[in-house]
Order: sequence, then C-alpha cells, then structure tokens
Amino acid sequence: MSEHDEYFESDEVMEVMEPVNEYKTVKDFTSLKAWQKVREVKLFFYKNILPRLPKEEKYSLDIQIRKASVSSTANIAEGYGRFHYQESIHFYRISRGSLCELKDHLISCFDFGYIEQDMVDKGQDLIESAKVTLNGYINYIKRKK
Repeated sequence: MSEHDEYFESDEVMEVMEPVNEYKTVKDFTSLKAWQKVREVKLFFYKNILPRLPKEEKYSLDIQIRKASVSSTANIAEGYGRFHYQESIHFYRISRGSLCELKDHLISCFDFGYIEQDMVDKGQDLIESAKVTLNGYINYIKRKK
C-alpha cells in the first residue's frame, strides 16, 4: 500500500477521494494556472469587447460571447470538482472548446468593424496562452491516470 492509496477508492476505478486530514481550502480550482488564464480571457471580453458592441448585437453576438466566456471558467471549476479523471478531462475539453468559440467571436467582431486589429491581437494572445496552459493541464491529468 503506497502513501497515495488514500486518494483512490480502487485501482480499477481511479476515483479521487478527498484526504480528510490533508484538505486545504486555499487549494481549489482557483489555484489552477489554467483557470486563472482562462479567467483573464473572460475578463478581457467583458471589459474590452462587450462594451464596443452595438445595441443590435445585444441578443446575438453579445449573448454568445457572455455564454462562452462564463462557460470557459465554469467548466474548469466543474471538472475540478469531479472525482473521476475521465469525467474531469471531459469538462476541461469543453472549456477548451469555449475558448475556440471566443476566438471565432473575436474575429467576427473585427470582421463586423466593432473592434480594431490591436484588440484582436491582444485577445488572440490571451486565448492562445490560455489554451496552451489548459492543454498542458489536460495532459498532466491524463498522465495521472
């Protein structure tokens, strides 16, 4: 029996169990670099892109950006809260999909003349950095199986 056996219900299922004597409330999904970077993307869209959209986009592009932005961080949080590795990875991949959706919305905003190239460049840099970090975290979780 190894020192990490308390984290797993069984070797076959690979479910993570909370070690009661080691639980740290300061270490949760908000401590993940991936979540922090995706949060930067969300805040970028809320502070820099949404205010530039015209009123006629309120119920189309605006709402799509809001949903994808919030979904990107929320899925990391939900995945972190799951006990099975595969289940967690599923939610992290949904978050990655939301980042790709945000990249498309960013390009649409430029195509429609709502933002300038410098905003596209800044947004794409943030998105790509978040995707790289999230992909790294997904690969880390896969190796822990």
